[in-house]
Amino acid sequence: MPKVSVIVPVYNVERYVGAAIQSVLAQTFQDFEILIVDDASPDQSIALCRRFDDDRIRIIQQANRGLAGARNTGIRNAQGEYLAFLDSDDLWTADKLEKHVAHLDRYPEVGLSYCRSAFIDQEGEPLHYHQMPKLKDITPVHLLCRNPVGNGSAPVIRKQTLDAIQFTDDLHGSPEVCYFDEHLRQSEDIECWLRIALKTNWILEGLPEPLTLYRVNVGGLSASLFKQLASWEKVIEKTHGYAPRLIDQWGSLARAYQLRYLSRRAVQLRDAKLAMKLIHEAISTDLRIVVQEPQRTALTLLAAWVLAFVPSGFFQRLEAFGMRRVEKSQQRVIARG
Repeated sequence: MPKVSVIVPVYNVERYVGAAIQSVLAQTFQDFEILIVDDASPDQSIALCRRFDDDRIRIIQQANRGLAGARNTGIRNAQGEYLAFLDSDDLWTADKLEKHVAHLDRYPEVGLSYCRSAFIDQEGEPLHYHQMPKLKDITPVHLLCRNPVGNGSAPVIRKQTLDAIQFTDDLHGSPEVCYFDEHLRQSEDIECWLRIALKTNWILEGLPEPLTLYRVNVGGLSASLFKQLASWEKVIEKTHGYAPRLIDQWGSLARAYQLRYLSRRAVQLRDAKLAMKLIHEAISTDLRIVVQEPQRTALTLLAAWVLAFVPSGFFQRLEAFGMRRVEKSQQRVIARG
């Protein structure tokens, strides 16, 4: 039996999936299986996956169910003690599994181990800035407002942890054991992490190294931000059903943080009007966002206004200058561990 089951959902990623799988095969820790879940991908992704000659790779095919459904299928077929998730457009550093396995082996109370993530562009080149989440003493409040796990390629989870939150659903015509909520097409990660924090005694804890390379999609449409917000609102509604006190006390602040995040995404999409709307709505939703994180909130507000009123070339130079300062600050934090 392998120590780790690596679950790789695949849908329309022929440009990236080969590199994703290669980053798993290049791990310094080699006691793993790779479960590639073909979610009815319409392109050549699975043909590329079949080129890898390694008996640790299994390809599981299914009708399209979305990311949550592909992960559920992978979990149901997994044999490992630990489960690692890799979205097929992301990459891992070579020592990722080694570091997470050591973490989980050393601390039996930790049910979900995650890490910092480095951003890469569409070509796989580093963007020189990182997701820098809180690493220890993670509470349901912090998960709700800030989601320190960050992205779906960051965590390695004990199978026991997921077993503790499993439920039965018959969304596809017959009862199945599920772990992620397939009714959600976005925000399914944070919904799962919240259930772990609220319904079990397992600890969520992060590693300081950036072991995940998270690919930034610079394209997209502003309309997708409203879909993301709507999906997040469904998570809040579901969580309120079993943890009403948490949502009643912290839901508005969590929404403010979500709106601020979407405002930054609108800035990246160069939609100044939407960015201003979202950041102003964030501040009016809950002023605690200003009290708790005055600098980040002010910078988001400033970026939205500058985008609206300065020439695009000048804005790009300002943005590049700001990112260089962020890079230096983050590198100092990472160096301290």
